Amino acid sequence: QVQLVESGGGLVQAGDSLRLSCAASGRTFSMYPMGWFRQPPGKIREFVASIPWSGSGTNYAGSVKGRFTISRDNSKNRVYLQMNSLKPEDTAVYYCAAGPYGGTYSYTRGSEYNYWGQGTQVTVSS
Repeated sequence: QVQLVESGGGLVQAGDSLRLSCAASGRTFSMYPMGWFRQPPGKIREFVASIPWSGSGTNYAGSVKGRFTISRDNSKNRVYLQMNSLKPEDTAVYYCAAGPYGGTYSYTRGSEYNYWGQGTQVTVSS
């Protein structure tokens, strides 16, 4: 069982940066591939970024590649999403998710993730 709590969201202007953090419970956090998803207002949830348990071999949605960076600190049971050059279309509720225990890939589909946080709101004004 993994419990996830996101933080770091807020209201920013276009061009600003934000760093989201996801705190995970459980001593075996290091064995879970992790991902970030988002749900823009009135739209379905979409993949943003993912990172395998090893930390190498990340994956990004095309819309955020080059602007967002996913990372993890297994010693702190945390995964991060550094978001730079934010745009109004990045406005969404951002969710942290944990994938299959021991999974070795950077998973991109929501159905591949077993545990989800409650989400944190990111609003980017123009």
